[in-house]
Amino acid sequence: MTKKEKSTIGRSLVYLILIIWSMTTVYPIIWVVQNSFKAKDKILADSFSLPFGELFTFANYRKAFGNLNILGAYKNSIFISAMVALFVILFAGMGAYALSRYRFFGSQALHSLIIAGMMFPVFATIIPVFSMEFAWGIASTNSWFLTMLSVILPQVAGNLSFAMVVLIGYIKGLPIELEEAAYMEGCNAFQIYFKVVLPLTKPSFATVAIFSFLWSYNDLFTQMFFMRRPDMYGITMLLNQLTAKEGTNYGLMASAVTLVIVPVIIVYCFLQKYIIKGMTAGAVKG
Repeated sequence: MTKKEKSTIGRSLVYLILIIWSMTTVYPIIWVVQNSFKAKDKILADSFSLPFGELFTFANYRKAFGNLNILGAYKNSIFISAMVALFVILFAGMGAYALSRYRFFGSQALHSLIIAGMMFPVFATIIPVFSMEFAWGIASTNSWFLTMLSVILPQVAGNLSFAMVVLIGYIKGLPIELEEAAYMEGCNAFQIYFKVVLPLTKPSFATVAIFSFLWSYNDLFTQMFFMRRPDMYGITMLLNQLTAKEGTNYGLMASAVTLVIVPVIIVYCFLQKYIIKGMTAGAVKG
């Protein structure tokens, strides 16, 4: 057997393992989606068959859309997630650039604190955050804008550490000669950042924005603390309330999960190249 044939067999074996591994991830999603089109008694009797013929029904989705303001919840979730992604790339980008290119008193300690910030889960900080926001007057109010703001602020803070770590690794790999040339042409720090650094770090910024958006979109814990009125619920909060009221209605639970994950899958399918490119570039250059 030649070296080329051995390489082909080895590559085929790797692909086979990866396909099998991917199916363990993909099939549960397919199983949930197909069961969302079945009545709850049919799911218990035959949960693995495809929803054709008598098994197929739209009843779960009709009940979800009929009893709940799904479109309003989507609007709230998308607004929150978009604002979180915007503020994260704005603040994390400038902070990462400052820590990558400038040396000042406490910069190393600050960098260590940013890394340490990734170790603290949201569960450990939610009580002091809620107390602080309540003292500011933006938590537990009837104002739609203040309620959205009360959710956006802790989510921005929770994503900053990850975002800055990714961006610092990427910015450090950029040739500093480009920034020096811009400085010699008369650009100040802000002009260098926005006109030189930002265009070169688009893949990494795209990665940070996508992850921040998806993490915010899927966040249920923060919404449970700050969202009080049904018209202010995000999609995860709304569907959580639905499944809590309906109990063990597996068909309705499957449709609720589908309504949450389908937009996420669509976003990932269209933007996966930016995620992979940004993560690999930051890893190699950092």
